[in-house]
Amino acid sequence: MERDREQGYLEIFQEVAKLISMVLDPQQVMDLVVRRLPELLEVDAATIRLLDAGTNTFVLGAAHGLSDEYLARGFIDSRDVMEMIMKGRPVAKTALDADPLYQHSAEAAREGIKSVLSLPIIFQDHIIGVMRLLTRKNRSFTAREISFSMTLAEQIGVAISSGRLFKEMENQVDFLKEVHEISRLVNSTLDLNTILQTIVDRLPGVMGMKACTIRLLQPETNQLELAAASGLSAEYLQRGSIRKEDSIFQALKGEPVAVYDAPNDPRVQYHEAICKEGIKSILAVPIKKGPEIIGVLRLLTTEHHCFTASEVIFATAVAEESGSAILNALTFQKINLLFNQIEENELFLQAIMDSLQDRIIVVDGKKRVVMVNRGFVEQENRSEQALLGQPYDCISPWEKGEGQPCPIEQVLATGEILVRTERLMVNDQPLWLERSIFPIFADAGGVEYAVETLRDITSQKSLEQERMEREKMAGVLEMAGTVAHELNSPLFAALGTAELLRDELEKEEQRKEMDIILRNMRSMGALTKKMVAMTGFASKEYVGDTRIIEFH
Repeated sequence: MERDREQGYLEIFQEVAKLISMVLDPQQVMDLVVRRLPELLEVDAATIRLLDAGTNTFVLGAAHGLSDEYLARGFIDSRDVMEMIMKGRPVAKTALDADPLYQHSAEAAREGIKSVLSLPIIFQDHIIGVMRLLTRKNRSFTAREISFSMTLAEQIGVAISSGRLFKEMENQVDFLKEVHEISRLVNSTLDLNTILQTIVDRLPGVMGMKACTIRLLQPETNQLELAAASGLSAEYLQRGSIRKEDSIFQALKGEPVAVYDAPNDPRVQYHEAICKEGIKSILAVPIKKGPEIIGVLRLLTTEHHCFTASEVIFATAVAEESGSAILNALTFQKINLLFNQIEENELFLQAIMDSLQDRIIVVDGKKRVVMVNRGFVEQENRSEQALLGQPYDCISPWEKGEGQPCPIEQVLATGEILVRTERLMVNDQPLWLERSIFPIFADAGGVEYAVETLRDITSQKSLEQERMEREKMAGVLEMAGTVAHELNSPLFAALGTAELLRDELEKEEQRKEMDIILRNMRSMGALTKKMVAMTGFASKEYVGDTRIIEFH
């Protein structure tokens, strides 16, 4: 009898070893074990839970023979049982549904569970999970059955760990290729939306997951905002802010966070929305650029999934590589915005300059032309492109006297405003220009640019000359009238006296001489009369270098 039992154990062990050697995927190993063990060991149900290092809790890996309600309960067993499991010891209990000391007897009774054998799954002296064998009839597990079950659990632990290792090695090869390909794609463009959409579209397919989201930190508010998503409904994406989730908080501290049971894990919010969307597990990794965290990438699954080390490393590597591309794209956006603003400001400034009648030149510190207005372009009869970048001396209309400093150099050196009026001859006609040079200072205090305005003041000069001529004429006329008035009074008195004296002269010779005097005095009277009535005058040559005035 004992020999037959040992032979049965050997056959079961061989069967289990054969089964788990046929597959290398750890999930398939667990699914296969929980389906076949109940039949081989004559139990009604089996579960395998794996230890989640992130939360130090056991999460469901596979189950058979139990209701979803029972599996979804928030506990596995009593505290003392779990403490024994963590110490590597098996625990067998019977009559659970009627045990008044068992705190979860009501749940066991609803499910019809009477006996449970809990076995630690050990690999290299580390607890990696727990396997539970459950019956709906009272059963006292013997020491031999417990020992044999422990051996099976250890074999399952080896199979799960080997499967994980093989899967990780397989994934690492694929992931390495994908990191290179994703890096190539995201670094082939500077368009932020293209980069983000490439990541969220490609990553779920590579890792066999449902969806992916990227949230970026906004510098203005220091809050995460959704930047790209794939595989999720609009209703789920609009569920609300997630900034208070512990998983997000940990990710923003630079740590990846794996959530196995998202619908019940307290580290995530909106459990109702998660259940409705069908999400089971979540992996959140920080998006970094060097030490700076700029966002969070999240991967979501529709099946419970224990994220392997290689998956976490791969997601982290993609997030970091994406961080560089995202930051480059954001920088490019800022540069584009800055250039657009500069261009708008330049167009506005150019429009103002072009509306002015003055000719304007802007020169940099190296005396090269950086801006001209329409008035200068039209005057020079050259295109704007032909003028920009040219040395100032090549296009300046001014002639610098020998030994005189360049006015532009003066302003660039001293920072003082310079204003001059100069006369040029153009087509044998005088051209008067008013030249004003103003400095533009840099933030450091030195002169960065000089702005020269050229104003044609020829008409103004002509008007000033005409005004001076009129003022001169008025002065001459006023003086002539005054002189004539002052001369007329004594002249008329002398003329009357001379005429009386002539009549009293007896000698003809004396009268002739008096007639000459009278004629000259009458000429003087005519001259004073002409002076009073004059409206203009002209200068004419007289004797030698002397010039006299001719009245009109």
